[in-house]
Amino acid sequence: MYRRRRLAALLVALVVVAGVIALLVWQPWRAAAVPTSPASPVGPSGSTSAPASPAASETPAATEPPASVPPAPSGSETDAAVAACSTSDITVLAVTDRESYGAGELPKLSITLSNDTDTPCLINVGTATQAFVISSGSDTWWRSTDCQSESSDQVVQLAAGQTVSSITPLEWDRTRSAVDTCATARPQARAGYFHLSVSIGGIEAADTRAFELR
Repeated sequence: MYRRRRLAALLVALVVVAGVIALLVWQPWRAAAVPTSPASPVGPSGSTSAPASPAASETPAATEPPASVPPAPSGSETDAAVAACSTSDITVLAVTDRESYGAGELPKLSITLSNDTDTPCLINVGTATQAFVISSGSDTWWRSTDCQSESSDQVVQLAAGQTVSSITPLEWDRTRSAVDTCATARPQARAGYFHLSVSIGGIEAADTRAFELR
């Protein structure tokens, strides 16, 4: 029994040695070692390096402008400058979102302006040129400019016959304003009738807008 085990072990060893010799002679991994193109170099964070920029002589071909871009006007068209809007050209209206407001409801104030002429004109409609004033009889209750912290200019061109309105209405908090009370508590307006007057771009509305606080 002992001799049989030694013989079996010897046979296994001979098989292993024969296999190693065959692999050394055959070397099957050489067939898989086909050269390939080098991988793109990888930079930090796994990003691939950008390819080299083209030579200066490789100027890209010019492209046509998008169809939505209008052609540049001719010299004769650019000579005609657009004039500023005058008081006689523009109609300005004071607008509120409602005619009557219940307790706690805040009036939303807007401006509408129209170009009444048959030619375009330029006007500054930025917050720096807007003014809202609320009064009750001869008593001025509130001015939008009293506590205005930021203002800006925005010159726009109004086409002939065009009418535009405020994008975002201004809310009145139903208090009395003054330049020295911007950071303090202010008196609340009582129930009654009030009037809104507005101006924009140096042009005042011809009429006021009446509304009621209940």
